[in-house]
Amino acid sequence: MKRFKPLLAVTLALSLFGLAGCGASGTESNAKSALETAKERGYVVVGFANEKPYAYQTPDGKLTGEAVEVARTALKNMGINEMRGELTEFASLIPGLNAKRFDMITAGMFINPERAKEVDFANPEYSIGEGIAVKKGNPLNIHSYEDIAANPKAKIAVPGGAIEYDYLLKSGVPLKQIMTVPDMPAALSALQSGRADALTATGPSVQATLETANNPDLERVMDFMQPIIDGKEVLGYGATAFRKEDKDFREAFNSELEKLKNSGELLKIISPFGFTEQELPGDKTAEELSKAAS
Repeated sequence: MKRFKPLLAVTLALSLFGLAGCGASGTESNAKSALETAKERGYVVVGFANEKPYAYQTPDGKLTGEAVEVARTALKNMGINEMRGELTEFASLIPGLNAKRFDMITAGMFINPERAKEVDFANPEYSIGEGIAVKKGNPLNIHSYEDIAANPKAKIAVPGGAIEYDYLLKSGVPLKQIMTVPDMPAALSALQSGRADALTATGPSVQATLETANNPDLERVMDFMQPIIDGKEVLGYGATAFRKEDKDFREAFNSELEKLKNSGELLKIISPFGFTEQELPGDKTAEELSKAAS
């Protein structure tokens, strides 16, 4: 009888392995998507970078801003009624999303081909140009990024990871004249203290930052010349971002966003944050913007 024991052991081992394999396969097939999980628990966690007017916390702790309110409305229409914010430096938003620290990015992030390699963007919520703020009277006579490049004494503050950093470099501004900071409040602090001679961000962000500061010694450069990058005047399109594997989430979000555009509700949502009809995204899609510079 001993000669049958090894065969029996092998048979049992193979049977157990087969059962284990079936169990793993069943677990994978039954795994819930991020969208299904969010609907079941009733909330999403969003990554934001504390930048007005896109996403920020009010003094009483409320999460708001253009990107936040657009997402909040779309998500409610999808049956998800609560948003929880995860404050993150702008440059860490995409790594944080892919590390699953949060479910989506609501930070008014511009769509571009490099970022689209890492995340999937929803269709754009707005389009916008750049802006700068300086000390009152514009003592260094800065009206463009090229003016900064031409003045070795001029320093400009920009949040790390923001698209403006690339625009500055492509406009010829040396690295030593670019001060990277965590967020817009830090850029404002640098300008107010004199460590920087200008700060830059999108137009609405610059405007919102100055309104928050309420400092009569600072002003926005209203005749700022939009940078020409790779032969084209820049115009950024901002959107919510999702992980690559969460395509169903992005598609459901896009469907609700399209309804908001068609009904005119989108403009009503973003107008309190300094956006006008001129900042509406039109018919641009994330797909074409992600491939624009490919």
